[in-house]
Amino acid sequence: MDALITAVGLQKYFGSFHVLQDINFAIAKGEVVCIIGPSGSGKSTFLRCINQLEKINSGYVTIGGEIVGYRRDGDKLYPLSDREIARQRQAVGMVFQRFHLFPHKTVLQNIIEGPMGVQKRARTDCVEEARALLKRVGLAHKAEAYPGELSGGQQQRVAIARALAMKPKAMLFDEPTSALDPELVGEVLSVMKELAASGTTMIVVTHELGFCREVADRVVFMDAGRIVESGTPAELLENPRNPRVKNFISAVL
Repeated sequence: MDALITAVGLQKYFGSFHVLQDINFAIAKGEVVCIIGPSGSGKSTFLRCINQLEKINSGYVTIGGEIVGYRRDGDKLYPLSDREIARQRQAVGMVFQRFHLFPHKTVLQNIIEGPMGVQKRARTDCVEEARALLKRVGLAHKAEAYPGELSGGQQQRVAIARALAMKPKAMLFDEPTSALDPELVGEVLSVMKELAASGTTMIVVTHELGFCREVADRVVFMDAGRIVESGTPAELLENPRNPRVKNFISAVL
């Protein structure tokens, strides 16, 4: 597999708490991987390490063959500057549980903020692309609305459009529907299904096993900071080998 993102021997501590324990992972371009498991198993922390929102203690992550957070000189690794890290971070779009939209800016202004401010792209191009993205997520009519005027599902769809506006190589979703009322979950998942069908590389931390079954190329189960088992949705969700995975799935379904 020609991997777009890899994690090799990833270790992460919060004080003495060993959050991620020797995580080895790879995802190919265009692949959709869902990560499931109990709360506190390290799923969200793993995403945050990929996006450099958390500092890795040992091991490393690569995106497009480039080591995240460091540059290699011979056999040694040297930390990148904050500016270089910000450049690398643009390679992945991140959608959180909470929407983190700027409340004082319109939907359109929220989406063009990054491409204009960080990537220094022309406003006219950014606005045109933002309107196309809003149409893609079903919110073309909300361009001039403010976040407070939108439902939670609509705000999350704007957050997805905002992440896509940066033209990332991959999208990371950290339980994107967990903060939504049940009747709003479907509209967000439908946008994510369309992204998957269009070939977007996606790592999705989720409890939505139906989404995993329908969309994922691979499902990864994490527990206590480790990858316990991985396989196709049919393998892991229908016939897991590990007793811990069996117990979890039977409890959630």
